[in-house]
Amino acid sequence: MVKLPAETNADIRITDVQVLSDNWYTLRRVDFDQRDHTGTWTTQNREAYDRGNGATILLVDWARETVILTRQFRMPCYLNGQPEGMLIETPAGLLDSDDAETAIRREVEEETGYRARSVHRLFDLFMSPGSVTERVVFFTAEYTPEDRVSGGGGVVEEGEQIEVLELELDDALARVAAGEIRDAKTVLLLQWADQQRALRVTLAG
Repeated sequence: MVKLPAETNADIRITDVQVLSDNWYTLRRVDFDQRDHTGTWTTQNREAYDRGNGATILLVDWARETVILTRQFRMPCYLNGQPEGMLIETPAGLLDSDDAETAIRREVEEETGYRARSVHRLFDLFMSPGSVTERVVFFTAEYTPEDRVSGGGGVVEEGEQIEVLELELDDALARVAAGEIRDAKTVLLLQWADQQRALRVTLAG
């Protein structure tokens, strides 16, 4: 649950909060007054969807220049024109009551079957700040084929049907350019990996 700020912004006064839906996650309507640069106060309202914070990870095998991604059905994307609703993504999940590192270790093994040996935190970002409160922590970890301990595929009891993909980094980047990979967190991590690869080549030379 999001803790509403208490006088952290002198130009914002929250006047009312209403819960519009509390079915799967929580949708709130927030009424507030905002002071502009002239000192004038105006009354506004916004809706904010609270689904908790999350984490995502890119598994990279630098020796073979491969990455581990997933493919699964996403209803919101299906409703907004994604063919078949299928999205290629980096493994990810909600933190629930865990810290970010514990959560991503759990999620990556459930989804891909790979056990992350050493994870490195990169940054955390708001992915859709106009309407969703979620902040996502980004990780990376190196892997080898020997790190796969199960078939992955997600948690059946939660309705997950996840396909595990091992792609060459260049192939994944080409899919981004072609519009086949359209998930924001995945694009960010693939671009990060491409930059890291270039840096490694420079340092090696």
